[in-house]
Amino acid sequence: MPRRERNKFVRKNQIIEILIEDYAFGGKGIGRIRSEEGVFVVFVPNTLPGQLVKARVAKSQKKYAECKLIEVIKHSDNEVEVPFQDIPGAPYIQLPIDLQHQYKKESTLSLFKRIGKVENIEDLFDEFVTSPNVFHYRNKMEYGFSAIGYDRINKTDADFFTLGFKRRGVWWMGDNLDKDSGLFDKQFEDNLINIRKYCEATGLAPWHGPKKEGFFRYFVVRKSYKTNELLFNLVTTSPDLPKFDLNKFANFLVDLFGDRVAGLLHTINDETGDRTIATSGSIDLVYGKDKIVEELLGLNFEISMKSFFQTNPKSAEKLYTKVIDYALENKEAVDNTVVMDLFCGTGTIGQILASKSENAKIVGVDIVASAIEDAKKNAKRNNIEGLEFYAADVGKFLNQHPQYQNKIRTIILDPARAGIAPKTLKKIIHLNADRMVYVSCNPATQARDTEMLREAGYQIKKISLVDQFPHTSHIETVVLFEK
Repeated sequence: MPRRERNKFVRKNQIIEILIEDYAFGGKGIGRIRSEEGVFVVFVPNTLPGQLVKARVAKSQKKYAECKLIEVIKHSDNEVEVPFQDIPGAPYIQLPIDLQHQYKKESTLSLFKRIGKVENIEDLFDEFVTSPNVFHYRNKMEYGFSAIGYDRINKTDADFFTLGFKRRGVWWMGDNLDKDSGLFDKQFEDNLINIRKYCEATGLAPWHGPKKEGFFRYFVVRKSYKTNELLFNLVTTSPDLPKFDLNKFANFLVDLFGDRVAGLLHTINDETGDRTIATSGSIDLVYGKDKIVEELLGLNFEISMKSFFQTNPKSAEKLYTKVIDYALENKEAVDNTVVMDLFCGTGTIGQILASKSENAKIVGVDIVASAIEDAKKNAKRNNIEGLEFYAADVGKFLNQHPQYQNKIRTIILDPARAGIAPKTLKKIIHLNADRMVYVSCNPATQARDTEMLREAGYQIKKISLVDQFPHTSHIETVVLFEK
């Protein structure tokens, strides 16, 4: 066998400094190494044109390398000062929001040209829907405890008690969050330092990743924009639990946040894996209530710690409004017909659609049984009829219910990041609906599915982009397909 030709430019795990020149979909910055041998391309996620960055080579091929960002050495001329602490979850917070929108729009539409083979995608573009809140828009955050922290002054790791986020690209190192990150609740994040000091003063150890030991693991917070309440979940291991007074900790949180405290839950996670909520652990209510209520487009949704719910509810309202607009654009295809809401989660879209259409029967299907239970409860709470929810794999459900074939005129699709499995998409196409409203949090998989839908006779009629996550590379797309 011939030997694989070795890359003459970079090798795996090498640390390089590179100037970022271009931007590709998904927040990948593009740098280039030029020599007599030609041009070698380097991809570095979470970077921007104009930045000089330090990165570690994760994968090295003959013509390109994929790297992990270590740090930004020099910022781009487009970036501006912000009053927030930098965190890995907001790599573009220093880039003005209109430039963020421009990068997202250009790179997303180019995907549909390249992968989906839609040459006239610009002509089909409908709207770029912006987030009502550019800062402080998230309704949930997970903060991790760590025994190994990042020393920001000496730019190295050291042994000390930390509570914040993982250092970018390092699974075992924490980075203290000392003030507002600009993404979550300002009052809460400005007080995280006090929560850290309280926990440290107990003398109990934070989690040590490499040794897989320690008491404090995570602190998870959910926020309701409707009531302004905060719901807390402290995740610890069990051996040292008798040494920690949970009720005293609950009173401390009430002293900090007053009647904003909806409740405190305590989760035991003795597993060594890096998961917030263990598969085998218990979750108990220590104080208050275990749920908060959020409102979307006039409907109320009860959210527990584990429920899936849109992370940016104010932007989600605009996303769902766009989905409903597309679904109801041809009202005859909805009223007095069956509408399928596939991958429906807690049934939000189906409920909003049912409340705005006449005698439509909405059939919601999702594989997550707990989400379907929440969907049924929410529909009951909102007094919405004409809805049926099934906990099932979408592909299997369509096999088991052949009565829906040729009976459905509109299908709503909102799959997970991985997109729709080709086998499942074939079954969906087989239902022979006139139109599909396809919502995606990963346009790359949606562009891939577009090609298969086109071969089955479906054309894109219009596409909108919804910015649910400012300061990140994420974008949601809503596409209307018609036969």
